[in-house]
Amino acid sequence: MKDTLINELRTAYDAQLRGVTPPGGSARIESDGPLTRVVGWHRGFVTGPRDLGVYGDELDTLIARQRDFYAARGEAVEWKTRAHDLPADLPDRLTAAGFVAEDSETVLIGQSADLAEDPVLPDGVTLRRVAARADFQRIAAMESAVWGEDWSWLADDLAARVEGAPENTVVLVAEAHAEVVCAAWLVFKDGVDFAGLWGGSTLKEWRGQGIYRAMVAHRARLAAARDVPYVYVDASADSAPILTRLGLHAVTTTTPYVWSP
Repeated sequence: MKDTLINELRTAYDAQLRGVTPPGGSARIESDGPLTRVVGWHRGFVTGPRDLGVYGDELDTLIARQRDFYAARGEAVEWKTRAHDLPADLPDRLTAAGFVAEDSETVLIGQSADLAEDPVLPDGVTLRRVAARADFQRIAAMESAVWGEDWSWLADDLAARVEGAPENTVVLVAEAHAEVVCAAWLVFKDGVDFAGLWGGSTLKEWRGQGIYRAMVAHRARLAAARDVPYVYVDASADSAPILTRLGLHAVTTTTPYVWSP
């Protein structure tokens, strides 16, 4: 029974979520054969259908063309792969072309109505929706602290997303004593049965207190209120066990392959 559900969810994922949500701002979306790519973002991004329908030397040419396209722009590029993609040798061919695999994440899907609990936050922590650039800058600073690298680009990215689709992008912060301790966003796509759970990073000293779970519950409530039946997330190794316990189902894994100039 569970295998049947997971297969159904994976099929719906492949049918509805292989495109790209426009990041807004000056970024644009282009097509090259079976691929969809983002240009003018903080780095390039490439994705495609489950089966590219391109094999052997033709696939190598397609990969090299993406690499060379972004190389001419002096930009890095991420090629998003999934474990059940075809052709099966795509990761090997990306590696041969100079792409480097980053950490894999688990794609999890859950029913929004089942996850839509009342958020429970620790004492002194509040949750609110934000849309001001100053708050996006605070989020970027928090993410930089969490990941130990420069995430300043995120402020512009969130601002562009909210400006481009204000009804479909919900950015949330959890704050304690005016400090952003966690941030997450929910992204809707018109005509799609899924809402994306993104972000969710929490400062180390605030982990293990239910803030991440509260963020998931609140966003699931928003999705359910819009009659969007499913939420999905690309979960890190830290987040996946939490989300699985909440009732989301693992349908595949995703691995970014990155080429940098």
